[in-house]
Amino acid sequence: MRKMFTKVALASVFAVALSASALAAQSGDSRAPLPIQDQPGYVPSAQDSLLPPEFRPQPVYYRTNEKPGTIIINTDERFLYYVLPDNRAIRYGVGVGRDGFQWSGLLKISRKQEWPDWRPPPEMIQRQPYLPRFMAGGEGNPLGARALYLGDTVYRIHGTNQPQTIGHAVSSGCFRMVNADVMDLFDRVPVGTKVVVQQRAKL
Repeated sequence: MRKMFTKVALASVFAVALSASALAAQSGDSRAPLPIQDQPGYVPSAQDSLLPPEFRPQPVYYRTNEKPGTIIINTDERFLYYVLPDNRAIRYGVGVGRDGFQWSGLLKISRKQEWPDWRPPPEMIQRQPYLPRFMAGGEGNPLGARALYLGDTVYRIHGTNQPQTIGHAVSSGCFRMVNADVMDLFDRVPVGTKVVVQQRAKL
């Protein structure tokens, strides 16, 4: 009888915990545990990483005064453009900063790293205390296969283990790409490349 009561009690506690977690997630509480596919360490499948057609890399007509080799990120469109000669560009889908974390400006790529380690900054840990303090580079790392560091800021263009976030505003200000795309961009651009981040002015 005692064992049966213990099992029932544990089941009730587990159900309450799940309900609280679901309610916190629905209310936008950033301290709520993440779904498994959003967690550090999750390794997406090839099917997970298959983007909708509009967010897959493709050559496009693109008029700009910036020189070929420049990176232009349009946070409203959720696209990154790698400028080519003759009013052309390669367009990639990206994930951008959520409300309150978006920004605009001019920076240069200051460093490049393959399979970077991840150390969440203190501000992120304060918002999401369940995050690890360090994670070695690898397929389940939130920075993905490559990282392009922007100036002396905390921002990066990087891969992701959450391909479902491409095309959405969910990050803390960095720009996410699926691993195949960030590896392609990584091979095209050297350190010192100009990066233009555009954000539509709010009325």
